[in-house]
Amino acid sequence: MSSYHLTRCEMEVMDVVWQQGRVTVQDVVDGLERPLAYTTVMTTLRILESKRGVLRREKQGRAYAYEPTVTREEVSRGVALELKELLFGGSMKSLVLNLLSSDDLTPEDVDELKRAIRSLEDGE
Repeated sequence: MSSYHLTRCEMEVMDVVWQQGRVTVQDVVDGLERPLAYTTVMTTLRILESKRGVLRREKQGRAYAYEPTVTREEVSRGVALELKELLFGGSMKSLVLNLLSSDDLTPEDVDELKRAIRSLEDGE
């Protein structure tokens, strides 16, 4: 499995790409919650395509259109595994227990986690 090392800015840009599916630089500029310069977004998209490999681009008229080559889940999984190694000595149990100790956990979250655990136990 590939691990994706994306910066906060790159993640913000990717959020717009994942939401819209196929974007131009202007689409991303318009879709961001915080203002970023057009040239900053253009550079970030180029890095995401050429260095990170999480986007592909295609000429669309005078501009380029960008599409994701990975899902949000793939990137999230890579980040979680990296956190597990960096902060919890490789212990998945420690990572999960740390996340479960959050006050933000709702009864619905607990039910969903129980279903996921049962699914893992059943080998699904």
